[in-house]
Amino acid sequence: MPAGKAIKNRINSVKNTRQITKAMELVAASKLRRAQEAAARSALYAKTAREVLTHLRSTGETDAIALYEERHVKNRLYIVVSSDRGLAGAYNSNVFKKLSEGIKADNAAGIGVKTLAIGRKAGRFVARLKGVDTLGAYEDFPDDPNGNDLQPIIATAVREFTDGRVDAVSVIYTDYVSSVVQNAESVQMLPAGFEDVAVPEGMKHASFEPSATAVLETITLRLLESQLLQFVLDAKASEYSMRMLAMHNATDNAGGIIDDLTLEMNKARQAYITQELAEITGGAEAMK
Repeated sequence: MPAGKAIKNRINSVKNTRQITKAMELVAASKLRRAQEAAARSALYAKTAREVLTHLRSTGETDAIALYEERHVKNRLYIVVSSDRGLAGAYNSNVFKKLSEGIKADNAAGIGVKTLAIGRKAGRFVARLKGVDTLGAYEDFPDDPNGNDLQPIIATAVREFTDGRVDAVSVIYTDYVSSVVQNAESVQMLPAGFEDVAVPEGMKHASFEPSATAVLETITLRLLESQLLQFVLDAKASEYSMRMLAMHNATDNAGGIIDDLTLEMNKARQAYITQELAEITGGAEAMK
């Protein structure tokens, strides 16, 4: 039964693949849990930082600080956050689609584009873009990065902005909403324009020593760092969530393929047995 043997080999191959995808699903689930915890730990700090900034912006204290200077945009820098590996569903493609939309709009407006890539997939994608200057690519980020991991990226973005080589810096990442909802977003980082949030009543009466301006000059880089760190942590959680789902679907699909192949093999076996019986019966009849 040559056909049956070929089908059995295919079944064994798919079973091996299913074992791999199931293992990858379990690994992604474990990493997702840690990534969720890391994102949640820093979320409160990032929220408090936005509250402080919102309050100080309302007093006009940010007007004299260079990193808050708004000017006509002639060149823009995109910090693109992706993964190092694939097999994560539409995670990377959604980010690259958002980047392509931004570049298309900038090209139409006559705005030059530069990029900084976080993740091997982003580095390879931006390297293929025509007319886009890539300032750097960073790979193998840890699952729980810290400020030291982000320092080269922050330093490059700030230097490009303060030296006037770019007039705006945006971050494209995947916002983690829940284990089933992740959205690719493009958020402005420079000029520093953090999203306004509701300011607690107690903070409105807070005093800053030696002055609000001096505090801002000292903590602005830390605020930028906390913002980018939160983006990267959300992106990590989104990556593992989408990889877990992709591997779960792949495992289910492999099970369906195995069922179909098993049915096909049983039909082939039945047909082979029927043929053998027919030949035996025919031989017996011929000997009468």
